[in-house]
Amino acid sequence: MAIEAQEIEDLIRAAFPQAKITVTDLAGDGNHYAAEIIDESFRGQNRVQQQRAVYAALKGKMDGKAGELHALALTTKAPE
Repeated sequence: MAIEAQEIEDLIRAAFPQAKITVTDLAGDGNHYAAEIIDESFRGQNRVQQQRAVYAALKGKMDGKAGELHALALTTKAPE
């Protein structure tokens, strides 16, 4: 089952309301996305901590074979 880019953004935005979020459908199939999330809350966190926070915001959409989202390439950082 495919997921829309807007749904991914909405889930992330719920956890990071002030973030700059860009979601791109890489293959046009609703299964392979890239997301860039720039948020102040990432300051002082390493990349693993940042990405775990984003995955938690997705509320299981990437979990196992039944997950709606097959692949998500993440870029996370604090604002410059």
